[in-house]
Amino acid sequence: MSGSGTQVKAAVYEELGKPLAIRELVLEEPRANEVQVRMVATGVCHTDAVVRDGWIPTEPNLVLGHEGAGVVEKVGEGVTHVAPGDHVVLTVNSCGACDSCWNGHPTYCANSYVHNFAGGRPDGSSAFADADGNPVRSHFFGQSSFATLANASARSVVKIPEDFPLEIAGPLGCGVQTGAGSVLNILKPRPGGSFVVFGAGAVGLSALMAAVANRAGTVIAVDTVDSRLELARELGATHTINGRSEDAVARILEITGGGVQTALDTTGNDVVFGQMIDSLAVAGHAGALGAAKEDAKGVIALPTALSRGIRVTWIVEGDAVPQTFIPELIALNRAGHFPYERLIREYAFDDLSAAFADSESGEVLKPVVVF
Repeated sequence: MSGSGTQVKAAVYEELGKPLAIRELVLEEPRANEVQVRMVATGVCHTDAVVRDGWIPTEPNLVLGHEGAGVVEKVGEGVTHVAPGDHVVLTVNSCGACDSCWNGHPTYCANSYVHNFAGGRPDGSSAFADADGNPVRSHFFGQSSFATLANASARSVVKIPEDFPLEIAGPLGCGVQTGAGSVLNILKPRPGGSFVVFGAGAVGLSALMAAVANRAGTVIAVDTVDSRLELARELGATHTINGRSEDAVARILEITGGGVQTALDTTGNDVVFGQMIDSLAVAGHAGALGAAKEDAKGVIALPTALSRGIRVTWIVEGDAVPQTFIPELIALNRAGHFPYERLIREYAFDDLSAAFADSESGEVLKPVVVF
């Protein structure tokens, strides 16, 4: 880090498994292809927690946060798609130059780790420093949005309408985009067709709402928490199953008359993954996106899978192009077909640890810290 900077308050991952520490830091001026964003709100996502807990190998002394929403303060050299005063959502970063990026699949960027998890710019520099000038790692998901002000990589910045509430916009950058994109971009249940989601958390319910918006005829939610299943019914599920008290596979086969056409596992649990595979109809299509522990082993019986003609797709960030997909989700929301704001509870930034705890306990589906 070089030159003068601006005082900011940020939440730093300092120690494995420990709550993030809210610290006073200094943010430098935005460099080329960066956008300085004054944060209004940031979603708290499961990915923040799994990085803190070591499921994804990332060095500590890192400002987390990757569902930022705010107002552009400054732009660096080369930035032309936003200007100071624009309202923006911050999302996953990508290199823009690999085959995946060139072919419209930036969430499968070949250089994803460097641009999202390495803890700095690709050249190794950081945007933050402590009071003594020591670097504090930045650019988590190209943004590090658990900060009052952040320098985001240009490809992480999506312009949104100025009259859309920034307090609810942040989750569109990751969790909501992931669930909805898995349905609308990959699984694509046909109108009148069948869909089941395993896990009725924020990502799962975003997927469910997308299936409802896409006019799927049979929409099933499987979870072990009755309050989440009740909300799933309110959001359009035609059937709900408590996997703790019911045989989920048997019920799905009964409801669908032989198997579901499209299915999504959001849990990362290998037992649940097996249930999803067993619930598929002939030529069914399943998606998996939950972060799994290192020893998880999802099993598919290969001989029967061949004869059934099933497909399984592992999905990252809903295989979305965020610059076009996030505005589409906003349009669906404004039309009343995608009420994802019902998943959100707001917290003050100083209550970030409570937001994490309430998310992990299942009390809250999608915490959002408001600055």
